[in-house]
Amino acid sequence: MIKQFLETGKITGTHGLKGEVRVQPWADSPEFLAEFDELYLDKGARKIEIKAARVHKNMLIMKIKGVDTIDDAEKLRNKILYMNRDDVELDEGAYFIQDLIGLEVLDDETGEKIGVLDDVSETGANDVYHIKTDEGKVYLIPVIPEVVRDISLENGTVRVFKMKGLFDE
Repeated sequence: MIKQFLETGKITGTHGLKGEVRVQPWADSPEFLAEFDELYLDKGARKIEIKAARVHKNMLIMKIKGVDTIDDAEKLRNKILYMNRDDVELDEGAYFIQDLIGLEVLDDETGEKIGVLDDVSETGANDVYHIKTDEGKVYLIPVIPEVVRDISLENGTVRVFKMKGLFDE
Protein backbone atom coordinates (compact mmCIF):
# COMPACT_ATOMS: atom_id res chain seq x y z
CA MET A 1 0.00 0.00 0.00
CA ILE A 2 1.43 3.36 -1.01
CA LYS A 3 1.36 5.90 1.83
CA GLN A 4 0.24 9.46 1.05
CA PHE A 5 2.30 10.95 3.89
CA LEU A 6 5.93 9.91 4.27
CA GLU A 7 8.17 10.29 7.31
CA THR A 8 10.78 12.88 6.46
CA GLY A 9 12.41 13.97 9.70
CA LYS A 10 12.24 14.34 13.45
CA ILE A 11 12.15 17.44 15.63
CA THR A 12 14.99 16.81 18.07
CA GLY A 13 14.92 19.99 20.12
CA THR A 14 14.69 23.75 20.29
CA HIS A 15 17.03 26.40 18.88
CA GLY A 16 17.23 29.83 20.48
CA LEU A 17 14.41 31.56 22.32
CA LYS A 18 12.04 32.52 19.48
CA GLY A 19 10.44 29.13 18.86
CA GLU A 20 12.78 27.65 16.26
CA VAL A 21 13.23 23.87 16.25
CA ARG A 22 16.12 21.59 15.31
CA VAL A 23 15.16 18.89 12.82
CA GLN A 24 17.03 15.71 11.97
CA PRO A 25 16.26 15.22 8.25
CA TRP A 26 15.41 11.74 6.96
CA ALA A 27 16.01 12.62 3.32
CA ASP A 28 18.82 12.45 0.79
CA SER A 29 19.97 15.85 2.02
CA PRO A 30 18.90 18.47 4.56
CA GLU A 31 18.62 20.94 1.66
CA PHE A 32 15.80 18.81 0.18
CA LEU A 33 13.75 19.14 3.36
CA ALA A 34 14.51 22.88 3.63
CA GLU A 35 12.58 23.45 0.37
CA PHE A 36 9.15 22.65 1.85
CA ASP A 37 6.61 25.38 2.69
CA GLU A 38 4.28 22.86 4.35
CA LEU A 39 4.92 19.72 6.33
CA TYR A 40 2.67 17.60 8.52
CA LEU A 41 2.48 16.19 12.03
CA ASP A 42 0.45 13.27 13.40
CA LYS A 43 0.96 11.00 10.35
CA GLY A 44 -0.35 13.70 8.04
CA ALA A 45 -3.38 14.72 10.08
CA ARG A 46 -2.08 18.21 11.01
CA LYS A 47 -0.58 20.62 8.46
CA ILE A 48 2.10 23.06 9.59
CA GLU A 49 3.40 26.06 7.68
CA ILE A 50 7.16 26.44 7.48
CA LYS A 51 8.10 30.15 7.63
CA ALA A 52 11.85 29.56 7.27
CA ALA A 53 14.35 26.69 7.20
CA ARG A 54 18.12 26.67 7.02
CA VAL A 55 20.76 23.96 7.10
CA HIS A 56 23.07 23.94 10.13
CA LYS A 57 25.62 21.10 10.55
CA ASN A 58 23.56 18.46 8.65
CA MET A 59 20.49 19.43 10.66
CA LEU A 60 17.74 21.92 9.88
CA ILE A 61 16.79 24.92 11.93
CA MET A 62 13.12 25.52 11.20
CA LYS A 63 10.66 28.27 12.06
CA ILE A 64 7.07 27.03 12.14
CA LYS A 65 4.15 29.46 11.92
CA GLY A 66 2.47 29.85 15.32
CA VAL A 67 5.46 28.49 17.26
CA ASP A 68 6.88 31.69 18.74
CA THR A 69 8.41 30.77 22.11
CA ILE A 70 10.84 28.20 23.44
CA ASP A 71 7.90 26.64 25.36
CA ASP A 72 5.89 26.26 22.11
CA ALA A 73 8.91 24.67 20.43
CA GLU A 74 9.58 22.34 23.35
CA LYS A 75 6.10 20.82 22.93
CA LEU A 76 7.18 19.61 19.46
CA ARG A 77 10.30 17.77 20.65
CA ASN A 78 10.48 14.17 19.31
CA LYS A 79 7.58 14.74 16.88
CA ILE A 80 7.94 13.12 13.47
CA LEU A 81 7.53 15.35 10.42
CA TYR A 82 5.74 14.06 7.33
CA MET A 83 5.63 15.26 3.75
CA ASN A 84 2.78 14.81 1.30
CA ARG A 85 4.02 12.73 -1.65
CA ASP A 86 2.01 15.02 -3.97
CA ASP A 87 4.37 17.88 -3.01
CA VAL A 88 7.36 16.11 -4.62
CA GLU A 89 8.02 15.23 -8.23
CA LEU A 90 10.50 12.38 -8.44
CA ASP A 91 12.81 11.91 -11.39
CA GLU A 92 12.06 8.97 -13.69
CA GLY A 93 13.28 5.76 -12.05
CA ALA A 94 13.51 7.34 -8.58
CA TYR A 95 11.49 5.97 -5.67
CA PHE A 96 10.81 6.77 -2.05
CA ILE A 97 12.66 4.19 0.06
CA GLN A 98 9.54 3.76 2.20
CA ASP A 99 7.68 2.54 -0.92
CA LEU A 100 10.35 -0.08 -1.67
CA ILE A 101 10.58 -1.71 1.76
CA GLY A 102 8.49 -4.89 1.80
CA LEU A 103 8.40 -5.44 -1.96
CA GLU A 104 8.75 -9.05 -3.08
CA VAL A 105 12.02 -9.72 -4.90
CA LEU A 106 11.79 -12.11 -7.86
CA ASP A 107 14.35 -13.78 -10.13
CA ASP A 108 13.86 -11.96 -13.45
CA GLU A 109 14.53 -15.11 -15.48
CA THR A 110 12.43 -17.69 -13.58
CA GLY A 111 9.91 -15.52 -11.69
CA GLU A 112 10.87 -17.44 -8.52
CA LYS A 113 10.67 -15.54 -5.23
CA ILE A 114 14.09 -14.74 -3.75
CA GLY A 115 12.90 -12.79 -0.73
CA VAL A 116 11.65 -9.40 0.40
CA LEU A 117 13.34 -6.01 0.12
CA ASP A 118 14.14 -5.39 3.77
CA ASP A 119 16.33 -2.26 3.74
CA VAL A 120 18.19 0.16 1.47
CA SER A 121 21.71 1.47 2.09
CA GLU A 122 22.85 4.63 0.36
CA THR A 123 26.54 4.15 -0.41
CA GLY A 124 27.27 7.07 -2.71
CA ALA A 125 28.14 5.23 -5.93
CA ASN A 126 24.84 3.32 -5.96
CA ASP A 127 22.25 2.21 -3.45
CA VAL A 128 22.34 -1.33 -2.07
CA TYR A 129 19.19 -3.39 -1.54
CA HIS A 130 19.03 -5.77 1.43
CA ILE A 131 17.07 -8.84 0.33
CA LYS A 132 15.84 -11.06 3.18
CA THR A 133 14.88 -14.65 2.37
CA ASP A 134 12.12 -16.61 4.12
CA GLU A 135 14.91 -18.44 5.96
CA GLY A 136 16.24 -15.13 7.32
CA LYS A 137 19.40 -14.91 5.17
CA VAL A 138 20.18 -11.41 3.87
CA TYR A 139 21.73 -10.75 0.46
CA LEU A 140 23.12 -7.34 -0.46
CA ILE A 141 22.72 -6.38 -4.11
CA PRO A 142 23.83 -3.24 -5.92
CA VAL A 143 21.11 -1.11 -7.47
CA ILE A 144 22.51 -1.05 -10.99
CA PRO A 145 20.68 -1.72 -14.29
CA GLU A 146 22.55 -5.01 -14.80
CA VAL A 147 21.05 -6.39 -11.57
CA VAL A 148 17.79 -4.55 -10.81
CA ARG A 149 15.75 -5.12 -13.95
CA ASP A 150 12.31 -3.82 -12.96
CA ILE A 151 10.56 -2.19 -10.01
CA SER A 152 6.76 -2.32 -9.99
CA LEU A 153 5.05 -0.60 -7.08
CA GLU A 154 1.71 -1.60 -8.65
CA ASN A 155 2.62 -5.31 -8.53
CA GLY A 156 4.62 -5.01 -5.31
CA THR A 157 7.69 -6.56 -6.95
CA VAL A 158 11.35 -6.01 -7.76
CA ARG A 159 12.77 -8.21 -10.53
CA VAL A 160 16.50 -8.88 -10.33
CA PHE A 161 19.08 -10.71 -12.42
CA LYS A 162 20.86 -13.26 -10.27
CA MET A 163 24.36 -12.21 -11.34
CA LYS A 164 27.07 -14.76 -10.52
CA GLY A 165 28.49 -14.14 -7.06
CA LEU A 166 25.61 -12.10 -5.66
CA PHE A 167 23.47 -14.97 -4.39
CA ASP A 168 26.11 -17.71 -4.08
CA GLU A 169 26.55 -19.33 -0.71
